[in-house]
Amino acid sequence: MIKYKLICKSCELSFDSWFASSQEFDKLKKRNFLNCHNCGSSNVIKTLMAPKLMNKSSDRNYLKNWKSNSVKEKIKEYQKFIKDNFKFVGENFAKEARIIHYSDKKKEKGIYGTASKDEIMELKEEGISAEIIPWTKDNRN
Repeated sequence: MIKYKLICKSCELSFDSWFASSQEFDKLKKRNFLNCHNCGSSNVIKTLMAPKLMNKSSDRNYLKNWKSNSVKEKIKEYQKFIKDNFKFVGENFAKEARIIHYSDKKKEKGIYGTASKDEIMELKEEGISAEIIPWTKDNRN
């Protein structure tokens, strides 16, 4: 696979596109199958591009950072959902979970808070559904 930076000579839009090979680009260009997605013109050309050279170490670092950032973003999404839909009970999570479980009237909203692994295990032994999820602090001001 090869990535080219392309320019539409009609509307001057610059965009990137992937091709199986440089020969594939030439074949598509010759048959007028390359079109600008902005104006529809087939007057599309390749521009000069600097190659991006990567070695195994930089590939691993890139993938590691990408995966790490992807996981962090997913955790932030979950946290936002939980904050928007559940009641925060802080350090009283185990106590509040028991009150809800053993009470005849159920709460409208679920709860979230802090509990130790031992407290979570005890809740589960009592048949109370509780899970540990990763939680990150928002360092933005």
